[in-house]
Amino acid sequence: MQWILLTFGILTQVCAATCMKLSSSFTNLLPTILAFVFSGISYVIFILALKYFDLNFAWAVWGGLGILLIAIVGIFYFHEPVNVVKIISILLIVIGVTGLNLSDMMFK
Repeated sequence: MQWILLTFGILTQVCAATCMKLSSSFTNLLPTILAFVFSGISYVIFILALKYFDLNFAWAVWGGLGILLIAIVGIFYFHEPVNVVKIISILLIVIGVTGLNLSDMMFK
């Protein structure tokens, strides 16, 4: 259940960030409204998930997977440029999140 909460929170945060881009600096009304709605939903879900996770771990997963998913959305949906440095940087974030997960499992 806790992983479903955290995953849903991350996905709604990705939706919020995507809507921020689509809002074109508050000029498109629907994406602007949806950005606020998705942001609110994502934080509510994240707060509920914190009942089951340590803050540092949950925030790292939230941030790391959020960055990874937003990068994927940016590259494939918004046709943002991709280069070796961007890919390596994203992989380092994923490695860091994995390391945090492993450290929690190994030292509890």
